[in-house]
Amino acid sequence: MNNKRVVIFGGTSGIGEATARLASSQGAKVVIVGRNPGRLEAALSRLPGASGKTADGTDPEAVARVFEGAPPFDHVVVCVSGGKGAGAFRELDLQAVRDAFAAKTLAQLTVIQVAARSMKSGSITLVTAASARSTIRGTAGLAAVNGALEAVVPILALELAPIRVNAVSPGIVDTPWWDGMPREQKDGFFRQASAALPVGRVGNPDEIGRAIVFLMTSGFTTGSTFVVDGGGHLAMH
Repeated sequence: MNNKRVVIFGGTSGIGEATARLASSQGAKVVIVGRNPGRLEAALSRLPGASGKTADGTDPEAVARVFEGAPPFDHVVVCVSGGKGAGAFRELDLQAVRDAFAAKTLAQLTVIQVAARSMKSGSITLVTAASARSTIRGTAGLAAVNGALEAVVPILALELAPIRVNAVSPGIVDTPWWDGMPREQKDGFFRQASAALPVGRVGNPDEIGRAIVFLMTSGFTTGSTFVVDGGGHLAMH
């Protein structure tokens, strides 16, 4: 990673920030991108040596400005997401699912499309979620959002070659994504999940960051979705 140029969309917290910290520690020149200027400034204060830009992944022109005038990036990580799309299907707000598609599926595809126009080699790594394959009640909307992204990974790996395209698919990870849930409810859910997982606990952002850095540096890996879910895919069968 030494002197490699890395840009991380959604790098202001959680998995994106953890990836930025790890890549920086290995000598990469890291740019984090977030849509909230305040959160971006706070993240940069925790990431000495990184630089940052403000852009909303749903805005192609804003994404393009991240790449304009800058030397080509060696690696692009797309960690943008949203908090909508969950709920029992009979009562599921499909507008919320549309919003989730816009905030995650279409936003990630927008970043990838813009990035691919300025790259000749290197890697693009998406961050999806284990809901793409899990069979948990109330996650049909999330499965649609993340399953759509995982479906395009091998196609993009062929179409954009020699750029390598992969995805990391995390399971239940203790990130700010869960902050909308009341603390007591969140703790109870994490305890229940920990008891069901073969590893006996939920994940942490650093563990997912290590998987992302592995895919950045693994030059013989493309078109793959790397599942990092504590064995959740085993527990669901």
